[in-house]
Amino acid sequence: MADLQRIVDDLALRLERPLLLEDRRQRVVAYSEHNGPMDDVRRDSILRRHTTPDVREFLRAAGIHEATGPLRTPGAPELGLLPRVCVPIRHDGLPLGFLWIIDTAPAMTEPEIEIAAAAAPTLALSLFHETLASKLASRRELEAVTGLLLHEPGAAKTLIEAGAFPHGAPVTVAVARPVSGEADDTLRLTLERGLLALRRLLARHHPLHLVRYDHAVLLTAGTRAFSREMHAALGTPVLVGVGAPRAGLSLAAESYQEALYAAEVAAKVPEFGRSAEWNRLGVYRMLAGVPHGNLHPGLARLLGDSQHRPLLETLETYLDLAGNAQAVSRRLRLHRTSLYYRLRRVEELAETDLRDGGERLSLHLSLKLARLSGRYRPSPPPTESENGSYSRNGWA
Repeated sequence: MADLQRIVDDLALRLERPLLLEDRRQRVVAYSEHNGPMDDVRRDSILRRHTTPDVREFLRAAGIHEATGPLRTPGAPELGLLPRVCVPIRHDGLPLGFLWIIDTAPAMTEPEIEIAAAAAPTLALSLFHETLASKLASRRELEAVTGLLLHEPGAAKTLIEAGAFPHGAPVTVAVARPVSGEADDTLRLTLERGLLALRRLLARHHPLHLVRYDHAVLLTAGTRAFSREMHAALGTPVLVGVGAPRAGLSLAAESYQEALYAAEVAAKVPEFGRSAEWNRLGVYRMLAGVPHGNLHPGLARLLGDSQHRPLLETLETYLDLAGNAQAVSRRLRLHRTSLYYRLRRVEELAETDLRDGGERLSLHLSLKLARLSGRYRPSPPPTESENGSYSRNGWA
């Protein structure tokens, strides 16, 4: 409730008008201090925490339940009702509530109405947290899950004692982040709705969730990852990272950090697709926490010039396939002569020796670190349709 009250108070100060927020059943959720015209309906609504049936019917007839944007409702002196501007709070057609502003002395201007309408997505997200609760009150759960992921003592106990998570059960944490890397209020609301729907489907796994500023978190009892279910439920393109299971809820923060890193790897390494699990990250798991600037000095020089990308792609494939020239040529659709030419150029430009096992290891790890830092983004491997550009002279 604190978030909703703060938003309403801040908006009232900007508009210099009294505001009142109702849920979709027209029960009062929050209201600002009185600093303008007041009618009987506002006064009674605040005292009773809801509007009367005749007022609700009048406003329904004015079209508030069908409205998708701000609309003006007429006054009704016989009901003690002044003219109002109603801002419907909804998302994807789902009604969440109504923001009411008395529209008199003087009437609201169009810029003022636009300011009120711009607050609707933020109000919708907060209203979702307040009105759609699970076993814990939504605010208590939000605070407890946030504390859990920050390793705060007592957070796990709060959730377990409230019956939100089974005592002694293992926990697995998954993270979903937008493919774009950004999440505005509308997208966060989409993630919130998707996770709430997913929680209903996964009820027997005692799911908990949290939507943060740039990613969403799902905690489930057990050791199974629900990547596919998350993609299906969230309704927007996301990258999913899954941490390793932990023995109890109090250790969820460890799985959470692994899930965050796995989602980052999925964003930087296309070979993983749209999901990555910590236990299946291979060499990228070993590189967690390694500074991305620790690169082979010769490779760092090649990374600084985009014209060298074909050489880097050839080198990485060569190292991935343990130096098997035949397999590399087949993977890259590259003639063997061109392959050897490229590898010699790498040795010359990077001042290295690919016959040296230590050098190969250093170069290989450096390429993976460069992927994670974004300094190296290889092009997709050639497809059959691209094979027409191949010749016996290769693609040198």
